[in-house]
Amino acid sequence: MRILVTGVKGQLGFDCLKELASRGYHDVLGVDIEELDITDERAVAAFVSSFRPDVIMHNAAWTAVDKAEQFPDKVYAVNALGPKFLAQESAKIGAKLVYISTDYVFPGTGEKPYEVDDKVGPTSIYGKTKLEGEEFVRTLNPSHFIVRISWVFGINGNNFIKTMLRLSESHDSLNIVDDQIGSPTYTADLARLLVDMIETEKYGIYHATNEGFCSWAEFAKEIFTKAHKRVTVHPVSTEEYMKLNPNQAKRPLNSRMSKRALIEAGFKPLPTWQDALARYLEELGK
Repeated sequence: MRILVTGVKGQLGFDCLKELASRGYHDVLGVDIEELDITDERAVAAFVSSFRPDVIMHNAAWTAVDKAEQFPDKVYAVNALGPKFLAQESAKIGAKLVYISTDYVFPGTGEKPYEVDDKVGPTSIYGKTKLEGEEFVRTLNPSHFIVRISWVFGINGNNFIKTMLRLSESHDSLNIVDDQIGSPTYTADLARLLVDMIETEKYGIYHATNEGFCSWAEFAKEIFTKAHKRVTVHPVSTEEYMKLNPNQAKRPLNSRMSKRALIEAGFKPLPTWQDALARYLEELGK
């Protein structure tokens, strides 16, 4: 298979390249914005028709949630039009398309894990544009895998774990939100699943995170425990946190997502987030 991977400077794109290489895929091209501007329709058309991949693993996205509120047009170009152009061109050559989406497409209410076909209702610019990207992919290329993920951490790039470890060097206590519940997701685990997917034709929408749920405060406590850091975590509500840190995008309180569709399709669920965290910290230590 000839495979095009976008967003290779990000956490997931980086690990997709590593996973493909470890499985013996050699005809792989990794790109980021310097090589391909996904918001340029002509550039996407020329690039895809020239390289002619069998699979496009599209990881590139605008993920700065708060900043997205200030630049809705730019975010729409990256998160909606980019996937649209890739969906159009991949469909023309019969290529499979993997589109990475997010828990932010849901309203984030209640306590029940969201199923793949539950009613969507994003409340932020980031969530709205990612949902528009989903819709373009779904309608323009039937050979699609739409994979919704959450709370991502990987070796390449910034994430919550790295932030907590950095803050632990200068703080002995931290206020961390305790009423947003979701699943941390290790990109190395996720990349393995995505490569499993492209080796099939089990197209559709999936939720893929490491197993188990926690709050950000619980996640932080586990990070400090496993990393042997003496930091006291003070749980605070989202409302309290927003007063202390105004001008932020609205975050979903419920980011729980059901893996039922994944399991029913025969894909192996990812390990628990606690297991993933332990392996990640070990990898960071190296």
